[in-house]
Amino acid sequence: MSLYDEIFEVIKERKKQYETGTAAENSYTCYLFDKGVDKICKKIGEEATETVIAAKNNNNNELMNEINDLLYHVMVLCVNQGLEWSDVEKVLDERNEKIGNLKKFHTVDKNT
Repeated sequence: MSLYDEIFEVIKERKKQYETGTAAENSYTCYLFDKGVDKICKKIGEEATETVIAAKNNNNNELMNEINDLLYHVMVLCVNQGLEWSDVEKVLDERNEKIGNLKKFHTVDKNT
């Protein structure tokens, strides 16, 4: 089991705790589930922006932290929407099989 899988399982457990009313009072993950998809998506947007800024600032320490924040919030979204992490990995695996197959891009004649 990868570290991502372990974290995903913890997030799923927090979702169960939220749904059963047994969540710890200070659980940030349960707070996100309580606020719903709009709040989760807002956090993903914020973390994505912070990831871009860290990259543009050429600050790899900050970048690593922001990427982890982004991935965490994406995982929360997955759990909220009923997706398994393995579902996401399956799509990545399918895309990985296509590496080397260049897509043909449609060209537009700007003179017409």
